[in-house]
Amino acid sequence: MTELLHVEYAQTGKSTQQNTMGMREMQARAYAAKDAQYLLLKAPPASGKSRALMFLALDKVERQGLAKAIIAVPEISIGGSFADTPLSKFGFFADWHIDARYNLCTAGEAGKVDKLLEFLNDPTAKYLLCTHATLRFAFERVGSASTFDSTLIAIDEFHHTSAEDGNRLGAMVDSLIHHSTAHLVAMTGSYFRGDQVPILSPEVEARFTHVTYTYYEQLNGYTYLKSLGLGYNFYQGRYVDAVKEVLDLNKKTIIHIPNVNSAESTGMKHDEVDAILDTIGTVESKDPDTGIMTLKTATGALLKVADLVADDKTRANVLGYLRNISKRDEMDIIIALGMAKEGFDWPWCEHVLTIGYRSSLTEVVQIIGRATRDCEGKTHAQFTNLIAQPDAEDADVKEAVNNMLKAITLSLLMREVLAPSITFRPRSTIREGEELPPTVIVVEDAENPVSPRVREILESGGVDEIITRLMNTTEVINPAITQKLEPQEVTEIELPKIITEIFPDLPAEEISFLGDLAKTKLVISSSGGIIIEDGTTEDTERIKPDAEQNDTEEQEGSTNNGARAFLRIGERLINVNQLDIDLIESVNPFQGAYEILSKSVTAPMLKTIQDYMTVQRSTMTEEEAIMLWPEIRKFKAGFGKEPSQDSSSAFERRLAEALAFVRSKKAQKMTEQQG
Repeated sequence: MTELLHVEYAQTGKSTQQNTMGMREMQARAYAAKDAQYLLLKAPPASGKSRALMFLALDKVERQGLAKAIIAVPEISIGGSFADTPLSKFGFFADWHIDARYNLCTAGEAGKVDKLLEFLNDPTAKYLLCTHATLRFAFERVGSASTFDSTLIAIDEFHHTSAEDGNRLGAMVDSLIHHSTAHLVAMTGSYFRGDQVPILSPEVEARFTHVTYTYYEQLNGYTYLKSLGLGYNFYQGRYVDAVKEVLDLNKKTIIHIPNVNSAESTGMKHDEVDAILDTIGTVESKDPDTGIMTLKTATGALLKVADLVADDKTRANVLGYLRNISKRDEMDIIIALGMAKEGFDWPWCEHVLTIGYRSSLTEVVQIIGRATRDCEGKTHAQFTNLIAQPDAEDADVKEAVNNMLKAITLSLLMREVLAPSITFRPRSTIREGEELPPTVIVVEDAENPVSPRVREILESGGVDEIITRLMNTTEVINPAITQKLEPQEVTEIELPKIITEIFPDLPAEEISFLGDLAKTKLVISSSGGIIIEDGTTEDTERIKPDAEQNDTEEQEGSTNNGARAFLRIGERLINVNQLDIDLIESVNPFQGAYEILSKSVTAPMLKTIQDYMTVQRSTMTEEEAIMLWPEIRKFKAGFGKEPSQDSSSAFERRLAEALAFVRSKKAQKMTEQQG
C-alpha cells in the first residue's frame, strides 16, 4: 500500500473534555457565537455537532426570544442524533426535548409537510425535527419566507445545499436571508462539494459568522486514537482478487464496494459480496433475526460480518442490529454500497477500505469519518482507496487515467484536511502577551496593514477554501501532478484566477497577498507539515527576512511556551516565521504526488498518463499531426527512439505532442468500434 499521509496525534484528551456547562471544546466554541443571526459551523464527524445545535437552539428560543426552532437533517436515520437529552444534568440551563408530534424523522413522508405547517401555527410548540425534503416542501407550500420570521432554521449536513440555480435548498436559504427575520445555523463536517459548485454565493456567505473546528483539533484532542493513515493501492484485473492484499482481518473494517455503474464494478454486486466473503473465510451461520453472518477465517477465528448491500427485507434487520451495538466484539466487518457513511456511527471501526474512485471530497470526508471515532482499544485509524490501473495498451484508458489522478488529488486534499491546520495571523491583530499555538504563522503587516476584509477571510478559513477550489480544478491539477504543467503556472496564473472567482471584491494586491499565503500552506503540507521542537537544534538553518533583525528567541519562531515550529525543506529545518516568498517559490508542492504516482504504476502506464495530459493541454490539430507524421518516422529511424516531451528541443517536443495526439485518436477510434 502506498501511504500518502501518516499523522501522529498527541492524545491530549482536550476535544472530549467537558466544561462546567457540559460542553466539549467544539460545542463551547459554537456556543460562544450564539448571538449571531447567521452561523456557519464547520466541524468533523464525532465532534458533537448535534449536541452543539441543541445548546444553540435552546438559547435562541428560551433566552433570545425566538418563537420556534426547526432542525432539518438530510435523512430520517440521522434524526436519532437529536433524541431527548438531559443537558441540565451536566450543567446547562435546560434539557433538550422534542414533542413526539413534531418529531417528523419517522418512516414515510405522508402528512409531514402538513405537520410542519401545523407546528408553525401552534403557539405552544417550540421545537421540530424533520428532513431537508420536508422543510423544502413546506417552504414551497407557504410561498413566503416571512412565515418563518422569529424562527431558527438549523440545517444539518449543510453541504447538501449549493448556490447553483435549481438547488431548492440553496434557494430557500437565500430567500430566508433576504426576506425574513429568521435565524440560520448551518452545520457540516465537509464544507465543500465534489461538483465544484459553491455552497453559498460570496455575498450570502459574507453574512455568516464562521465557527471552525478542524479535523486535526478533534483527533489531536482524543484520548485513545494516536495515529491516522491515508493510502491507496492500484490494481489490475478484478478488484475482488485484489481485496485480499489490503484487507486486514484483525482490524474492524468497513468495505465500501464500487457503484454498479463505475469502471471498477463487475455490475454484479451480490456476486462481488460473495467473493469478498470467500476472501474473509467460510460462512458458519447467519442469524435469522438480525441477518448477521458468522465466518470462520483460515486461522480459525470467528468474525461477525454485516451485509448492507443486500436489498431484501433482511437489510432493515442488519441496520437495526448495527444501531444497537454496544461492545467491540459485536461486529468485525461491514460490507456496504452507498450506506455506512454520513451519520453512521461504529466507533470501533479501525479501517475503511473503499474500492473505486469517489468523485466527491465530501463523500471521502464522510467515509473517513467512520474510522476516526475515539474509543478504548483503538490506537490507529486507516483509510485505503483501491483504484483500478489499466494496462497501457488498453484502448479506453481515458476514464482510468482521470480516475487515478482524481484519486491522488483527493488524497492531497485530505492531507490538507487531516494534518495540522496552518493558520495566518496579522501581527496587528495579536494582543500583547497573547499565546499563539505553533501552527499559527504570523504575517508582518506593520508597513501595509491587512484590510478588515482580508482579516475576515483569514479568520473564516478562506485560505483553505482557495486550496480546496484549486485542487478541485482538474484541468490545472492533473497536469501539475504529472509534471506536464510548471508549478509557477499554477501559482502565478491559475491561483489568482481562483481567488478572484471566490472573492471578486478584492483588489489586485490583496489577491496577490492571499495567493502567497495559499502557496505557503501548500508548500508546508507538501514538505511534511510543521515540526514542533523544544529549544534550538544544531541543524536549523536560520533565514532572516531582515539582516538587521535581532537574533532573539521570539524572532526565531519560538512560541510563548518555548516550543519552536520548523518546516523541513530538503535537508534543512527552517523557522516557519522566517519563511520568505523566494523560498516558497523554490519548492514544487506537487513533486511528492508525482513521485508517488511514478512509483505506483509501471513505466508504460506513467508514459500513457503523461501522453494523455499532453494531448489535453496541446494545441495540436489533426492536420498538423498528419503533416508531422513523416518527421516522426524520420526521427525514430535516425535516433532509434521516439521523440520526447522532455527534450530541450522545441521541435522534438512538438513531434512528441503529435505522436501523443495520433495515439489518442487511435485509442478513441478503437473504443468507438468496441462500443
